[in-house]
Amino acid sequence: MVTFQLERTAPLSLDEAWRRLTAWPRHGDVVPLTRVTVITPGPTREGTVFVARSGVRPLVFDDRMEVTVWRPPTTDAGGDGPGLCRLEKRGRIVLGWAEIEVRPGPGGRARVVWREELRVRFLPSLFDPLLRVSARTLFGRAANHLLRRP
Repeated sequence: MVTFQLERTAPLSLDEAWRRLTAWPRHGDVVPLTRVTVITPGPTREGTVFVARSGVRPLVFDDRMEVTVWRPPTTDAGGDGPGLCRLEKRGRIVLGWAEIEVRPGPGGRARVVWREELRVRFLPSLFDPLLRVSARTLFGRAANHLLRRP
């Protein structure tokens, strides 16, 4: 099992950063060889389930996730309360959780903190350092792309 944290600051409002990071199908646009399908009807809320299918046949796996915390940022009436989304990974291969937090940053920017605990079933802990580096790189690039594209 590996844990990691990424932090990004983007020249976006809290609402816009939140929208870009929690539009689940967009994640499939920025993660190589991945397609994301939302299973439950929208809008996103606690209980929303989606699946990220990654790979090339015959080596394909599903990363099934459920939203267990859904607190969008509070920006109405001048508020600047942070937003928090927690995902539980409940696939057959990929397990763990992820949290995406969007809060006020310097100069009116949005500060994003992405925390994740990741376990790949059947992968020995000997590979944890490689998994940590790979996951940080993959999710870091995904966060960068998601925040840059409207």
